Amino acid sequence: QVQLVQSGGGVVQTGASLTLSCAASGLTFSTYTLGWFRQTPGKGREFVAAIGWSSGPTYYTDTVKGRFTVSRDDAKNTAILQMARLTPEDTALYICAARFRGSLAAPNVKSPSDYQYWGQGTQVTVRS
Repeated sequence: QVQLVQSGGGVVQTGASLTLSCAASGLTFSTYTLGWFRQTPGKGREFVAAIGWSSGPTYYTDTVKGRFTVSRDDAKNTAILQMARLTPEDTALYICAARFRGSLAAPNVKSPSDYQYWGQGTQVTVRS
């Protein structure tokens, strides 16, 4: 049984940093692309960042480039999203996801429908 268990998140002030973790079990972690999405009320899941399988390339949505860093530790079956210089616009439910191998073309990596497994989500709230 595949599980993605998230930790981190919380309430912070504008300009603060947070780190989110996503611990996976029940899968061969190194063969999965790990993605991070976020969701706000009334909106669908928005792509945030991803890192390709077997320490492949990284991808970011434009609004987080230079502020967020996605990484993975295949030995620990864990994906990390480091977030810096947070703003209220970053407030959302952040959800990690795993996608088995497949194309590393950006449109595929950024599409929620291409991911097979999802974490439970963790709330990030940034106060102004």
